[in-house]
Amino acid sequence: MLYFFTPRICRNLPCISTSKLLATLYSTSSKQKPKEIVHMHEPCIEMTEKYRNDIVTTNSQIPLHPDKYILPKNASLNSNKETRPSEEPEWKPMQVELAHLHKYCLKLSKIRLTSLVVITTMGGYVVAPGMFDLYTFTMCSAGTALVSSAANAINQFFEIPFDAQMSRTKNRVLVRGQLTPAHAVLFAAVSGITGLFILYSQVNAITAMLGAVNLILYTLIYTPMKRISILNTWVGSIVGAIPPLMGWAGCVGDIMAPGAWIMSGLLYAWQFPHFNALSWNLRPDYSRAGYRMMSVTNPSLCRRTALRYTAALMGLSYLAPALDVTNWWFAGMSTPLNAYFLYLAWKFYQNSDSASSRKLFRFSLVYLPALMILLLVNKKHWFVGKKRTDIVTNDESYQKETFLSNLSRLIIPTPSSV
Repeated sequence: MLYFFTPRICRNLPCISTSKLLATLYSTSSKQKPKEIVHMHEPCIEMTEKYRNDIVTTNSQIPLHPDKYILPKNASLNSNKETRPSEEPEWKPMQVELAHLHKYCLKLSKIRLTSLVVITTMGGYVVAPGMFDLYTFTMCSAGTALVSSAANAINQFFEIPFDAQMSRTKNRVLVRGQLTPAHAVLFAAVSGITGLFILYSQVNAITAMLGAVNLILYTLIYTPMKRISILNTWVGSIVGAIPPLMGWAGCVGDIMAPGAWIMSGLLYAWQFPHFNALSWNLRPDYSRAGYRMMSVTNPSLCRRTALRYTAALMGLSYLAPALDVTNWWFAGMSTPLNAYFLYLAWKFYQNSDSASSRKLFRFSLVYLPALMILLLVNKKHWFVGKKRTDIVTNDESYQKETFLSNLSRLIIPTPSSV
């Protein structure tokens, strides 16, 4: 009965019901294979090797060069597969160049960041009151460098997929495959264990304990927190403030003196204008990699924090002579340095552009070593021993004996130094 009520499609075509027409048009399974379309034009040519499947119909007036352009007979027009050269495989095993292994290890340890950590440790050592011991100074610096290298290697191991998304870190050795993750773990284990052993055996237990705390803070707290909360900047500043405390502990033997916390406070406050200015121009990279930095999530807080802690640096510089760490010449000599640093932080707070942030970052690199030199020059207590005695022995025989004992410890460590 449905046949009589269905309209005709065309008078010249046989009568097909609407139900059959819809079933034919929207059927998901075709029983018959479609016929091939016969082209009545000239043969198709291949433009380039790259675009093998882009077929262009030619005109008969254009001269053809069959040897160069006509497709081979076994090539199918309906094929979408490109012929790829078979001499190179799609993947190849990772091979580490042993000749450049030392260069890769230096890059893995972030040699610039490690150098900054060692410099701040040295600053804490030389600013601390006491007789300068070259052997202890060398061992403290070497142990700190090894612990810092281990922390940086573990950090790169955890952040391989995120470093690959940032322009600043996409050329690191683990991202480029110059070293394997197993090499990074082995390098971190050897460096960390060796560094902590040197600090414990050749310096003292307090310095080794501070090194272990810093290693844990950097690798297990600061590194994962960068993708969770903006509080990672404050935790990272604590990590940066511990190395001068390690140097002070290596020289004096304790960290209860006010000078130790003045040094740590200066390093803690310095990192906010330094890093906030650096991260301001790296906002696209941090956002792409998923890092929650102040410059990305809260730009106004980033500018205020940089200005606030730059002002704190000036306050700590005036607090150092008040706590008998330096003389009062340090307050006067550091005032122009702190004033210009504060001026650049204020311009960054006002303008918040790329130029002001770059000026603030570059001057922060000059500010820190200049401030440490002023601390050393204006050091209040130069010849106070580790036992905090006020009596200074000026006897030539005593000085000669001390020099020879230090020299012998440098060449052959004695059991007392271990």
